[in-house]
Amino acid sequence: MPNLEKLSLDVRVFVNETFIDGNNLKKNILNRMSQLKQFTFNISSSMFMNNEMNLLSNEDIQQTFNDFQYSKIICCVDHFQEYKQVLCHVYSYPFLMQHYEDVTNNFPGGLYPYVRLVSLYDERPFEHDFFIRISQSFPFMEKLSINNLHAQKQKESYKLINDKSNLSIIKYDHLIELQIDRAHDDYIEEFLCNTKTYLQNNIFFDVHY
Repeated sequence: MPNLEKLSLDVRVFVNETFIDGNNLKKNILNRMSQLKQFTFNISSSMFMNNEMNLLSNEDIQQTFNDFQYSKIICCVDHFQEYKQVLCHVYSYPFLMQHYEDVTNNFPGGLYPYVRLVSLYDERPFEHDFFIRISQSFPFMEKLSINNLHAQKQKESYKLINDKSNLSIIKYDHLIELQIDRAHDDYIEEFLCNTKTYLQNNIFFDVHY
């Protein structure tokens, strides 16, 4: 292991005290692998909320990667009040994995051409503009799952825009499977309404009420 030159990590873990951040990776991996030349990773660590963790932001985690030399690092920290959990997602970019899980409204954007499987989760509504961003960032997405119990707040404004024929219709060129699980009915409408969404293929549509 000390002579390893390439390393790729895909980790999803629940932690008790500290997130897996730049400091953790440097201490437990990089400082022990002096020959490492290529390091790509996709790491999600979550924990129950406490007073200290409630204060952490994207910028706090990003600072732990300031002297990281391998690639651009993206950090997303989400606080879920209903479940009393905090999720820290850090990954190297360009993103080489085929899956991207727990995308929230905090999603930073970018282009992810290798991703085929996407899951969405949040305690804030996903508006139509959010799905525009998702379709643009994951152009080759084949499977999508949605978990969000909160109704869209901008439906009336969409209706007014639609009356003027200016609503952006989202086209999914490669989507073949859609799962709407523990989600508000607004998201069913989001994908079945032809003034909002155009599905290029016949898809497997799984809805849980």
